[in-house]
Amino acid sequence: MTVSAEPLDLVVADDVAWLRVDDESSPGAVRRQVTELSRRLRFQESRTGEIAIVASELATNLVKYAEDGRMVLRLLRRGVTGGLQIVSMDSGPGIRNLPAMFGDGESTTSSLGIGLGAVRRLTSSHDAYSLPGSGTVLVATFWEDGSGEVEPFAGITRPVEGEEECGDAYAVRRTDNGYLLMVCDGLGHGPLAAHASGEAVRIFRHSSDDSPATLLTRLDAGLSGSRGAAIAIAHVEPLCGRLTYAGVGNVAGRMEGGERRRGLVSVPGIVGHKTRSPRDTVHDLDPSVAVVMHSDGLTERWDMADYPELLQSSPLVMATTILRDAAVRRDDAGVLVFRGGDR
Repeated sequence: MTVSAEPLDLVVADDVAWLRVDDESSPGAVRRQVTELSRRLRFQESRTGEIAIVASELATNLVKYAEDGRMVLRLLRRGVTGGLQIVSMDSGPGIRNLPAMFGDGESTTSSLGIGLGAVRRLTSSHDAYSLPGSGTVLVATFWEDGSGEVEPFAGITRPVEGEEECGDAYAVRRTDNGYLLMVCDGLGHGPLAAHASGEAVRIFRHSSDDSPATLLTRLDAGLSGSRGAAIAIAHVEPLCGRLTYAGVGNVAGRMEGGERRRGLVSVPGIVGHKTRSPRDTVHDLDPSVAVVMHSDGLTERWDMADYPELLQSSPLVMATTILRDAAVRRDDAGVLVFRGGDR
């Protein structure tokens, strides 16, 4: 199961394909796939050609200059408007002067920055983060209507190797004062785990409750008879300076930024197996803080201090960077990031 959000006013993203980009045939394969997806969205042929150019440039860079290059192709929807997103990541040498690389004509003969001027010119929006010696993450987004607006939240999921479906999911719902964020880790992996997560997303979407603990009680009843899941829910209210959190099972949550990192606590159990009633915990929320939630497919040993200025990046670049480096276990992986305030 992949990303879900309230379909009428928030972005819905579907992680269509995770691709290894590591040999000379990869750019052509990537180009064909994004062309097919663009035509599925009924983009104009000229726009489809622009998307193919960006995809080819990014894939070629990964093959020539990166290590462990991968790309994720995502279909987007906001209401009736369609979009396409390309996420590129690697663990290679990184780019020392990333802003300069987005200028036309700026490149070096041994840099991942070659061709990034096309990304700047042809995308609806883009963002990137690069750390020398650790690699680069780049997001290129194309909307049918050309919109460049970026939501304050984003996430990404990755199925365990060998599986087509991901048992991790996330969902976002708007409330009167902010957003409800949910991360769900279906027990195990494969179709049964994906089914449990999918049902959790459906219940979450259609509920009108704002209390995370109340939602978890509803989810516990709704997932009865399924494999069950670990679930955490956060209600972020930026204008009120408040975060309310409740979780069951081993989904990790933390607030990054501000004066110090703060962990968000879940209780033991499995949602859907008559878990004990969780309670809401309320925290002060600084506008500069990022809320990060992820499944146990990622180790909790990652440290934001190892990523200078990552907190200034878009939520999807943050989520992808964390997943790239922390998803070291053989399991499904999912990360959701909320980043309020000005970047």
